[in-house]
Amino acid sequence: MGGVSPNASPEEQKKAAVMQIGMMVFFVLIFYVMLIRPQQKKAKEQAELIKALKAGDKVVTAAGLVGIVVGIKDNTVTIRSGESKLEITKSAVTDVTERAAS
Repeated sequence: MGGVSPNASPEEQKKAAVMQIGMMVFFVLIFYVMLIRPQQKKAKEQAELIKALKAGDKVVTAAGLVGIVVGIKDNTVTIRSGESKLEITKSAVTDVTERAAS
């Protein structure tokens, strides 16, 4: 493996250790920016979307169903899709395509 030879001076060994720690910190930071932060942002946007739901909104579910919200309970949303009335969990709502007139 790359590194400092065993008979290197103590200063060279310290520099090599600091470089290795610096690289680990750099990779952790890149991992956070590339993977964790976008997921947190998406979860926050989803929570805001669900919080803003109201009757009359046209929504799309995770299963691809398109419907109009007719009722909202604590953890569920009732939608009308075609001639069917469905009760789904709020987390199944992935997008609001049209907002109801205020």
